[in-house]
Amino acid sequence: MVTFRTGVEDDYDEVNQLVQRAFLGDPGGREWDEERALFEPARSVLAVDGDQVVGHVGTYTRELTVPGGVLPAGFVTVVAVAGTHRRRGLASAMLTRQLGDIRDRGEALAVLWASEGGIYGRYGYGMASRRLKFDIDRREARIDGSRFDKSRLDGLRLQAGPAARHRDEITEVYEGERPIRPGFAGRDARWWDYRLADQAWHRGGAGPLQAVVCRDGDTALGYALYRLRSSWDDSGPNGEVGVMEAVASTPAAYLTLWDFLLNVDLTRRVGMWLGAVDEPLQYLANDPRRLGMGLGDGLWARLLDVPAALSGRRYAAEVDVVLEVVDELLPSSGGVFRLRGGPDHATCEPTAAEPHLRLDTATLAAVYLGGNSLGSLAAAGRVDELHPGAVATTAPAFTWTRAPHGLEIF
Repeated sequence: MVTFRTGVEDDYDEVNQLVQRAFLGDPGGREWDEERALFEPARSVLAVDGDQVVGHVGTYTRELTVPGGVLPAGFVTVVAVAGTHRRRGLASAMLTRQLGDIRDRGEALAVLWASEGGIYGRYGYGMASRRLKFDIDRREARIDGSRFDKSRLDGLRLQAGPAARHRDEITEVYEGERPIRPGFAGRDARWWDYRLADQAWHRGGAGPLQAVVCRDGDTALGYALYRLRSSWDDSGPNGEVGVMEAVASTPAAYLTLWDFLLNVDLTRRVGMWLGAVDEPLQYLANDPRRLGMGLGDGLWARLLDVPAALSGRRYAAEVDVVLEVVDELLPSSGGVFRLRGGPDHATCEPTAAEPHLRLDTATLAAVYLGGNSLGSLAAAGRVDELHPGAVATTAPAFTWTRAPHGLEIF
């Protein structure tokens, strides 16, 4: 008989073996120190058959930047069920229990990366951000700085080398940008250890993890993390730059970093898998078609405490609306709420007033980070307009200055 329990520290190895099998990986010959340090057994739910772990869902304790604020959130991870125990409701039982645990800890929402996008909508998750993939032929693409004030580049300099050597500067830039970019996550020392880990198996056939830092004097203004892959064909060098992340606090630093990445000797392609949907590179390139852009899903979110989540963010325009939120999985998390907010204030509380809009929790999560249009979701039939004009007056409020950006897989 399968039973469920909370994890303990000694579960890590068996959980890791389960997850590697479920995701078609091979744990042999690897060191797992950085991953082990992230394991939070008290936030794991395990399915156990006899003495065998046959299912697992985990949660990381981190902060998430939302429009105009930073909130504690449950970062859902390593969801796996053994192939021998599929179709028995194990995942449903674990994920439902996990959502209750996250809510009980006072975290207003959960976020995750979906291995299969069709799964998590059943549990109230909505696709809250998107990502752009870039596959750039650098022989055809270049930075067009003709409309850029060149004086803003004066004094900027670059320094490149092993990523670990630049950890302090990278952390400084990231922490400066994190509070203002929806989708960015808190990174303590353990998470920086994980992000900058450079074991051979992390590399996927590419070289060591590198960083390039852009400075103005002693001040770091931006950085990029990347790997180089050497390749040659009959026509000569055919190397690749694989960009993991590029973060900058000024447009000049961003332009300088990308000008470097697009001009690495002996390379012909530049790729980035987790670009922002509003990546400024699109507007700096001489020909956007040469960037080889492809759209994919990013962070999925799930609201668990609607008043706390909606009052914890800010709104691009003044809004005063009554929302009926339907939560079929966790009915106590739904209800009717009055939201009043703007660029510098927000309150949300239960109300007995008649609702203006009705939507389910997955739809509310989809607009929560500002990555999707309430109007588009209404056009898809996912928002019921109970008061004429409510969509048009509410939709602008849920936008934001920058699109949400899920910068890392967790």
